[in-house]
Amino acid sequence: MKKKIEVLLFLILTGFAVSLTAQNQSTYWQQHVDYTMEVNMDVENYRYTGTQKLVYTNNSPDELSRVFYHLYFNAFQPGSEMDMRLQTIEDPDRRMTTVDKQSRIASLSESEIGYLHVEKLTQDGEAVTFNEEGTVLVVDLAKPIPSGGKTTFEMDFKGQVPVQIRRSGRNNADGVALSMSQWYPKLAEYDFEGWHADPYIAREFHGVWGDFDVKLTIDKNYTVGGTGYLQNPNEIGHGYENPETKVKTKGKTLTWHFKAPMVHDFMWAADPEYVHDTLKMDDGPTLHFLYKNDEKYKETWEKVQPLTEKAMRFFNNNIGPYPYEQYSVIQGGDGGMEYAMATLITGGDKPGSVIGTMIHELAHSWFQHVLATNEAKHEWMDEGFTSFISSLCSNEILEKNLENPFENSYKSYYYLVKSGKEQPQTTHSDRYDSNMPYGIAAYSKGAIFLSQLGYVIGQDKLMETIRKYYADFKFKHPVPNDVKRTAEKVSGMELDWYLTDWTQTTNTIDYGITEVSAGGNKTKVAMERIGLMPMPIDILVVYNDGTQETFYAPLQMMRGEKGNPYPKLKRTVLEDWTWANPSYGFTINAPIENIKGIVIDPSQLMADVNPTNNFWSAEPLPKD
Repeated sequence: MKKKIEVLLFLILTGFAVSLTAQNQSTYWQQHVDYTMEVNMDVENYRYTGTQKLVYTNNSPDELSRVFYHLYFNAFQPGSEMDMRLQTIEDPDRRMTTVDKQSRIASLSESEIGYLHVEKLTQDGEAVTFNEEGTVLVVDLAKPIPSGGKTTFEMDFKGQVPVQIRRSGRNNADGVALSMSQWYPKLAEYDFEGWHADPYIAREFHGVWGDFDVKLTIDKNYTVGGTGYLQNPNEIGHGYENPETKVKTKGKTLTWHFKAPMVHDFMWAADPEYVHDTLKMDDGPTLHFLYKNDEKYKETWEKVQPLTEKAMRFFNNNIGPYPYEQYSVIQGGDGGMEYAMATLITGGDKPGSVIGTMIHELAHSWFQHVLATNEAKHEWMDEGFTSFISSLCSNEILEKNLENPFENSYKSYYYLVKSGKEQPQTTHSDRYDSNMPYGIAAYSKGAIFLSQLGYVIGQDKLMETIRKYYADFKFKHPVPNDVKRTAEKVSGMELDWYLTDWTQTTNTIDYGITEVSAGGNKTKVAMERIGLMPMPIDILVVYNDGTQETFYAPLQMMRGEKGNPYPKLKRTVLEDWTWANPSYGFTINAPIENIKGIVIDPSQLMADVNPTNNFWSAEPLPKD
């Protein structure tokens, strides 16, 4: 049947191509943090000690009597929640398991585990009571923090870098010594919903924006890259120094001094064999590239550099200006993962994989590190929107010229629906039954939220929505209603039905043509709504003489109409189709014998779960 549909599409749509091209509330508030840290790393035993001074500003209307810190490295210990999840989930992450699907964490020895422990903690000079509960530190304050007040926390902490299991760690598959993400005691976010002190079970993150001042002391042979601007480049060297500067170092270590303004995370990576290349964009930031000095990686990482510049320019134009003056692409981690002002990417012997990952992770700089939705609760807003825009970017800068660059997202979503394992996108990211429905809901269904929104409101309005969403909500932790309200303001339509059905339910879209019949010199078309999710409907009619026209049935609850997506074709706007009426019909002012075929949604951007009933052809279906 699939082949029949493809042949029918070809017959009907020959010569037909589809071009794809929040409000601010005065009551809004968010917390603020200023970190000052000094860290000493021992590259022999992978242990480190540090001090942290944290100035916390309580901009909430609430008095706070306790706070929470994330201690992420404690996840990499036998018996941790991350370990137990690996042992009980039906489809554990292959990166975190052995060939026989056993948890890699379960077998870690004392010298291989990760840990992060707070040894001393004071509030404004007074000792506080704190208790380590897995990957979360619970702190009872010496005195409450009033609304509008500030307090200063000072701590001593120590950690051990785990064998690389997930994202962070030492000596990853490429031999990178240190991938240091989620490595420091990180204050949890408090917002209008309350505290977000989620345990670390291998999903994504949420954080408080602030300014970081970090001094890292490490073996002088190690090159470091990551978040922040290096404050002492001419003392450090390693490719950061000014041209013609001769760097002189004494002793066995160097102290790297970084500052990072207005970020909600701080990552760094280090290796004694890093090559460090830079590329200064004429109309953008300075790009840094750090990768292993190995011939099998050189060609790939040289190809990555001009494409990173092209991708940066694409995202600047289509989302909004990147707000920092630096971005680093660093070999490390265990695949690809975004961080403030940088990304970690594994590999190099397969250029296509590294380049594709770079584009995706760079796009996260806008959707996660500037907009910064709560990924534990709304992971689809980050991963999905990133997948959407990176697909558009790849299609352009890699010159793929795909008519529908989101095709794979739709295929994954249809697979999820047929599996019977779909859960609403409102499911907390840790509470999906297995990894498969989580991944497809976050990445594929999240991308379709935008691509299908373009079908509903028009591609021009979609891109305008994305730009306005970024401009209005950057540095504000937007929630799903914010992107919906932005689209409503741009399009003039009511879209609560779209956000509700697509993200809060597992309702599906299924429309069909039930009958095409002659009516003298006219043709009657009958259609039906089978799925529970409503949609407006585009219909293409192709005539035997090669001419085409479209009909558009607006969804009444939208209270509006999109512009003609095919301006070169005549379009007839029909009466609204109400959701409660499963049947709908219209008339074509041409005899049936003049019609070659009729198709619902020629763009294929509406995620109709059963395309077999979307077509009518005057000729019999071709046989396999």
